[in-house]
Amino acid sequence: MFVDRQREIAFLNNLLTRKYPGPAQLALLYGRRRVGKSELLLQWAARSGMPFTYWAAEKMNASMQRQHFYSRLLSVPMDTAPVYRSWTALWEAASRLLGDQQRILILDEMPYAVEADSSTLSALQNAWDQVLQHSNLTIVLCGSHVRVMENLRSQQSPLFGRMTAKWHLMPLPFSALAEFFPNWTAEERVTLYAIVGGVPAYLRWLDPTLNLEENIHQIMLDPGNMFLAEPSFLLNDEVREPGNYRSIIQAIGEGNHTLNDISNRTVIPRTSLMVYLQTLQEIYMVERRLPATLQEVERDRSRRGRYYLTDPYFRFYFRFLAPFTENPPVNPDQVMVEIRANLRGFVGATVFEELARQWVTLQGKAGKLSFTPERIGSHWDSKVQVDVVAVNFKTHHILLGECKWGAERVDRQIIREMIDRKTPLTLASLPETGKDWQVSYAFFARAGFTEAAKAEAQMVKAHLVDLARFDHDLGDNA
Repeated sequence: MFVDRQREIAFLNNLLTRKYPGPAQLALLYGRRRVGKSELLLQWAARSGMPFTYWAAEKMNASMQRQHFYSRLLSVPMDTAPVYRSWTALWEAASRLLGDQQRILILDEMPYAVEADSSTLSALQNAWDQVLQHSNLTIVLCGSHVRVMENLRSQQSPLFGRMTAKWHLMPLPFSALAEFFPNWTAEERVTLYAIVGGVPAYLRWLDPTLNLEENIHQIMLDPGNMFLAEPSFLLNDEVREPGNYRSIIQAIGEGNHTLNDISNRTVIPRTSLMVYLQTLQEIYMVERRLPATLQEVERDRSRRGRYYLTDPYFRFYFRFLAPFTENPPVNPDQVMVEIRANLRGFVGATVFEELARQWVTLQGKAGKLSFTPERIGSHWDSKVQVDVVAVNFKTHHILLGECKWGAERVDRQIIREMIDRKTPLTLASLPETGKDWQVSYAFFARAGFTEAAKAEAQMVKAHLVDLARFDHDLGDNA
C-alpha cells in the first residue's frame, strides 16, 4: 500500500522539469530505515512515464557492485554484464551508453557502495563535472545511514556543491493511519500512532482486520516477528558500540530525561555521555528539548535541556517490551498485563501531547489563532509544567495548552488550574516577567469536556479540542 507522500512526489516531479542549474539534476533523498524511501522512488519513477534505472548497492565487493549496476543499465542478467575495474571507467561507459537520452537513475543504499570502495564518490564527482551535469539525467542518491548521507553534502565530501536538491524523508503523518486502518476509531489510531508512529513498514506489518490489542498480542509479541528484533537491528546498523547506545536509549525510554538522570542510570560519565547523545541526535534517534519560553540567546547555554526518544516504537519498546526481552522467551500474556495497566498514561504523556502541538502548528499556519507562533513546544521549570506552549516574542503573545487522555471528561477545575496557577508561573519566566503579554488557551481531551468546563473556557475564549475535532483537524490539514 502506497499512502500519502504528495509533497514528496511533487518535489521529485519538479526535478524532471527544472532548467536550473541545468537539465541534469543530482538529488539526495535519505531517511531512517523502514520509512519508505525505495518504494517512494519506485512509485515516482514508474508514474513519471520516463525510462528509469533502479540500482540498490548491496554488501558485496566493489567489482560485483559495478557489474550489478551496469547490468541494470543494460537490463540484462548480472553475469552477462561487463566488469569494470573502477567507477571512473564505469561512468565513462555509462555516459556513452546513455548519451543525451532523458532518464532517471536511482542509486539506492549508497553507503554500501562507499564502504566497499572509497573512490565511489570521487568518481561520481569527476563524471558529474566532466559529462553528467551537461546530460539529461536525473540522478537520485538514496540511503538509510543518515549521517553518511548528510555528509555527502559536507565540505569534506567530493560531492560538495554538486547536489541540486535534497529531501529528508520523514515518517507518515497521523492522518495516514486512517488509510491503513479505515475501520479503527480515532482513539485506536492515536494509540497506535503512539506505539509505532508513521513508519510505513511497521504499519504494513500489522493486520487491519484485528483490533489494536489483538495486533499487539498476536503480532508484535510473536517471538518470530520483526518487531521484537527491530531496535537491535537499527542500532547495530547505525552505530559502533551498540551496547552503550542501547543503555542510553533504554534509560531515556524508562523516563530519565536529564543528563544527570541518564548518567546515573547508565553509569556513563557525563563527558562521555554527551558524545553518545550527540551521535544519537545526529542520527535522529534522540532529540534535546528546551522550554519554548526560552529566548534565543538563552537556548545555547541553557542547562534545562531534556532528552527524548524521537521514534515512537523505540519509546514503546523500551517502556513496555525491553524488560521482558532480556530473558527470553517472551511471555505475551505477562507483557499484556503491563501494557493494559499503563498504556493510556503512556499515550497521554507522549504522542497525544505531540499531536496537540502539531494541531497548534497547523492552526497557526491557517491563521486560526490570535497570533502567529514563532516557537511551539512545552514549558517546564521547578514550579510548573505546561504541555503545550506557543510563543511569539515579538508581539508578546503566548498560548498555553493542557492535554488529558484520561477516561473522564475535563471539568472546570482543570480550566481554573491553568488560568489561576499555571499562567502566572509560566509568565514569570518570560521577558519582563510576562508583563503586557496576551494569553490564550487550548485544552485537548480524549473524553471531551463537562458543561461547566465549556462555560469556563468560553469566558477566556479558549479552544476546546475533543477527540473528534482533533482527528478531523489533523486529517483535514495534513
